Amino acid sequence: MTQSFPAVILRPSSQPLVQRGGGVTTIPLVSSACGSTGLINGITIFPPGGSIPLHWHNCEESVMVIEGRAQVEIDGTLHAMETGDTTWVPANLPHRFINASDENKMRILWIYARVDATRTNAKTGETRTIDEEQAKRQHLSHPGRK
Repeated sequence: MTQSFPAVILRPSSQPLVQRGGGVTTIPLVSSACGSTGLINGITIFPPGGSIPLHWHNCEESVMVIEGRAQVEIDGTLHAMETGDTTWVPANLPHRFINASDENKMRILWIYARVDATRTNAKTGETRTIDEEQAKRQHLSHPGRK
């Protein structure tokens, strides 16, 4: 099998943080930059009580809670999630994640089924590609972050 890019190992502690607002940060991982042609993923970290706005994507998304407790609002209904719980959200379905704890951070691993995935903000109607959104936000490097 022929590959145009070599396989890579991505270490979250070595990647830049993308500020999402309200103390929420994202660590982009797999993207077209490393050669992916079929998916992108990353980790988003929510401070106690933190959340992201209601939005939808142009493709399927799967999200796993990898630390803490979450509430996910999908199409107007709230669902409780714990570490290890995983969602599958079809394209164009409004959703958002909320840290259910007022004391501990919450982390999610997200996977989009397209490298050109977009996010449309339900309130503003603005649509950006995930890559564009991350490139336009402030990047902060945190060497040695665990």
